[in-house]
Amino acid sequence: MKVLMLNGSPHENGCTYTALNEIAKTLSENGIESEIFWMGREEIKDCVACGGCAIAKNNRCVFNGDAVNTFLEKAEKADGFVFGSPVYYAHASGRVLSLLDRVFYSGSRVFRRKPCAVIASARRAGTTCAIDDLMKYPTISEMIVVSSQYWNMVHGAVPEQVLQDEEGLQTMRVLARNMAWLMKSLECAEKSGIEAPEREKRIFTNFIR
Repeated sequence: MKVLMLNGSPHENGCTYTALNEIAKTLSENGIESEIFWMGREEIKDCVACGGCAIAKNNRCVFNGDAVNTFLEKAEKADGFVFGSPVYYAHASGRVLSLLDRVFYSGSRVFRRKPCAVIASARRAGTTCAIDDLMKYPTISEMIVVSSQYWNMVHGAVPEQVLQDEEGLQTMRVLARNMAWLMKSLECAEKSGIEAPEREKRIFTNFIR
């Protein structure tokens, strides 16, 4: 079993990475493999609602050249996810949101009924708003949300300060243990023949009909 973690910071080994690495170490202690995927500093195109992914139905965005399809390729083989972002003006990074918009529009089937958690990193404030931003993706995609003993955040302006955030790091470890336990429970359920709920045919409505 493997957890794919998105590092949405422009700094490969910054504060967001430090939090994700604490999760990775704890997952490893509990027998779960993990990978931290850094989205880099290159431009991430916004979704332009072209509908190409809906036509192709191949779990890929029609636009290549950035991190989106690379992430989707790895996501197909992952059993669980953590999405991490720094806080920018009291919200998640715009680049993270652009990536996840396109990832979920084109490949939401990849994530269905898989465990997911989100984390935020900030010097001081805005973390709960950033967590709310990130939480929109798993909760519209039938993912199983994994929580911790507190909101999933760490504080610090540099990684050295994050390492001094004892409560934040403990929150990451509790999150990782809950993730590992849930993934193992789901594996046991599958082996025991407990089937996932049958999916209803999707109904689409709007406010004028």
